Amino acid sequence: MSIATTAAPTAATIRPEEAAHFGKLAAEWWDPKGSSAMLHKLNPVRLAFLREAIDSHFAADPKTLRPLAGRSALDVGCGAGLLAEPLARMGAAVTAVDAAAENIAAAKAHAEAGGLAIDYRHGELAALGLGQFDLVTSMEVIEHVADKAAFVAGLAAAVADGGLLVLSTPNRTTASRLLLVGAAETVGMVPKGTHHWEDFITPLELSDLLAAAGFAMGNPRGISWSPLKGLHLSDDLSLNYIVTARKSDEGNA
Repeated sequence: MSIATTAAPTAATIRPEEAAHFGKLAAEWWDPKGSSAMLHKLNPVRLAFLREAIDSHFAADPKTLRPLAGRSALDVGCGAGLLAEPLARMGAAVTAVDAAAENIAAAKAHAEAGGLAIDYRHGELAALGLGQFDLVTSMEVIEHVADKAAFVAGLAAAVADGGLLVLSTPNRTTASRLLLVGAAETVGMVPKGTHHWEDFITPLELSDLLAAAGFAMGNPRGISWSPLKGLHLSDDLSLNYIVTARKSDEGNA
């Protein structure tokens, strides 16, 4: 996904070259067999984790189709809306932000075609003045930003009291270098130039950044792949992981 946010107006997080890279993919974002095919495979796994986190954090009925009814949600680095749309279907009033104008245009068109009212915005979060939200998500984004500390601080600032923050990102390991960068980009599973291994962040590093922003990180879950299960949630954090976080004075997530 693409990028957009910061807590401090002087600390820009958008990398123009990253925004340009993802903007070029906007037309194919909703094609499950196109350049974003891997995101389409990844999205159900992220949504399974997210639904469980929502039910637990907000004490929602696991049987309801709209666990976010009456709540607000912000998706940062939304791309063309692969996560924003399910959040809207779960009942949330959704705002979504991205660094690439092309992605926002594609997202708006797709949401309108599906009858979904999502407030899509282009630019740095700090400059948009959107306020705070019950749920803030940012999936596969932090590895693309220019200033990770500012990015995390910006996400934290957007979370309302009693709210929940959810992030996912590749881990910086030998396995991720070989599979997510080397193999995946070589065989065309993801477009070349999408990942830069040195920008990946470990769970400990992310925990430290969240702590500096006043947030406590929950136990990360790995997103793994196997021939039998495909992509799935697991205890193996070596490739990719997803976490919850909430304000430290509210207890651990």
